[in-house]
Amino acid sequence: MPTPKHTSRFILFSLILLFSLSFFSIRVVFSQSTPADEEDGEDMEALEELIALDEEADVEQNPDGVHGETKDKPSGAQVLSKAQRIVLELNSDYAKRVVDENEYVLVLGYAPWCMRSAELMPRFAEAATALKELGSSLLMAKLDAERYPKAASTLGIKGFPTLLLFVNGTSQPYSGGFTSEEIVIWARKRTGSPIIRISSLTEANEFLKKHSTFVVGLFENFEGPDYEEFVKAATSDNEIQFIETSSPEIAKVLFPDARHTYPFLGLTKNEPERYTTYEDTFNVDGILQFLDNNKFPLITVLTEFNSAQVYSSTKKLQVYIFAEADDLKKLTEPLQEVARKFKLKIMLIFVDIKEDNLAKPFLTLFGLEDSEDIVVTAFDYNNSFKYLLESDPTPTKIEEFCLGLFHGTLSPFFKSQPIPDNKDASILTVVGKTFDDLVLRSPKNILLEVHTPWCITCEATTKQMEKLAKHFRGLEDLVFARIDASENEHPKLQVEEYPTLLFYTSKDKQNPIRFSTKSGSKELASLINKHLKNQDDISKDEL
Repeated sequence: MPTPKHTSRFILFSLILLFSLSFFSIRVVFSQSTPADEEDGEDMEALEELIALDEEADVEQNPDGVHGETKDKPSGAQVLSKAQRIVLELNSDYAKRVVDENEYVLVLGYAPWCMRSAELMPRFAEAATALKELGSSLLMAKLDAERYPKAASTLGIKGFPTLLLFVNGTSQPYSGGFTSEEIVIWARKRTGSPIIRISSLTEANEFLKKHSTFVVGLFENFEGPDYEEFVKAATSDNEIQFIETSSPEIAKVLFPDARHTYPFLGLTKNEPERYTTYEDTFNVDGILQFLDNNKFPLITVLTEFNSAQVYSSTKKLQVYIFAEADDLKKLTEPLQEVARKFKLKIMLIFVDIKEDNLAKPFLTLFGLEDSEDIVVTAFDYNNSFKYLLESDPTPTKIEEFCLGLFHGTLSPFFKSQPIPDNKDASILTVVGKTFDDLVLRSPKNILLEVHTPWCITCEATTKQMEKLAKHFRGLEDLVFARIDASENEHPKLQVEEYPTLLFYTSKDKQNPIRFSTKSGSKELASLINKHLKNQDDISKDEL
C-alpha cells in the first residue's frame, strides 16, 4: 500500500488540525499514570479552593458555629462531599435519564488515568460553582468513561476528555475555551444568557474582581437596531463575556475610556493595551471582526488551552518565536511595539521551546526539532508557505521579517539535508538544495525515487532501483537518483504517495513521467528503454 505523502502543505494543515482537536474527543490522549496518593492530594487542594464559596455560605447560615468544623481546613471526606454538590457524578444507571430529563446538561467525559482530564476537571468544577452563583439552570455532570463505557458510548463520548452540551437530550460539541471563565461564558451563551446587565456601581466593581476580558456596551434603552446587532454579536461569539449598561458612570468603571455617548462599545482585556474602543457602525459582522482583531494580546503565549483559538484566528499571517521562557520574557517588551505596528495583519506568538508538545511539531517542519537557540518562523495560511528568519533574531531583524511577510517579499523556506558527497555513487542522493542542479537543470534523463523512512513499501522499490542502476551502468545519458521527502522539499516536487518513481526526460524536465512502483524490474527496464528510444528519435528528427 502506498504511504500518503507528507508534503509541506499536508503537514501544515495536519498540524493545525491536530492542535485544534488535541484537547478533545477526536483523539484519545494516553498519559502516564501518576501515583494515586499524589493525584488525590492535588485533587484535594483544587477542590478545597473550589468549595470556598460554599464554605462561606455555610458559615453565614450558621453564625453560631453549629457546624464549627467549617472554620477549620475541611477533611478529605468533607471536600469530596462538597464536590458532589458542585458536579453531578453520572453512572450507567442514570446517565441517559439525566440528559433526557433536564433542559441543559454539560457533561465532561473523562478517564482517571488521563492527564488532560485531570487538568480540566478542577476548571470544570470551578465553572460549575460560578454558574451556580449566577443562578444558571445548567446542570454540570461528569462521567468516568472508562468505568462506564456503555454509558459513554450512549452519550457520544469517544475520547478523553470530552465536553458535550445536551439541550433537551440532543448533544452539541463544546467549542469554547478551557479556563473556568471561558467555560462559564460559553455555557451561559449556549443556555440563553449571552449578556450580563449591570445596573449599579457595586455590581460593576464585583464583576471586575472576577473578570479581566470582556466587552462593554452602553445603550440608553436597550432597544433599536444598534442594540439588536450587539445582541446578535454577543450570541454569535463563543469566547468573550458581553456586558451591557445604560449608565455612563458604570461604563466608566468598566471601561475608563468610555465615551458618554449612546451607543458605545469597547473591549477590555488584561494586557498592556487594555482598552480598545469600537469605532465602526454597529453591525454583527463588524463587531465580530473587531473582536477577532483585538481579542488576543499583542504577543500571544501559545498554550495547549489557547491553541485552538490561535489556529482558528482570521489572521492568516502568523510569526512564531521559539525560545526558552527567560529569553521570551526579555523579548516581550522590545517586541510590543513591533506587534502593535502589525496588529491588524500579523499575529505574534511566543512558544516555549522546552514545551515539546507545542514546539516540536512546528520545528520539525524546518528540520530544527533539536534546536536550543531562539528560532523565528512564519506561516502564511493563505497559501501554506512557511518562512524562516535565518539572521540573528534581534527585535530589529524580527520587525524586518514581519515587514517582509506582510508585503509578500520573503522567500518561502524549503527543508533540505546537507549536500552529500555523491562521488562514485551508482544512485545519486538528491537533497532540497541540489534538486535544481541534479534533476531540473541536468541535460540527462533522470529516474528519481521519492521515499521516506516510514514508508513500508519503499524498501522493495529501492532494491529495484539498485538492480536497474546496475543493469544500465555505463549509459551516459541516464542517471538514477533518490530523495528522502521527509527531510527535503522543493516547490517543483509535488508527490502524493510514497514510494514514487518519476522519470525526467532530458527534453522535458517540467513534466516528469510517473512509473508504477508495482511494476517488476523487467517491466521498468522496458519502460526506460522505450523513453530513451523516444528521446533518440526526437533528437534525430531535430537534426
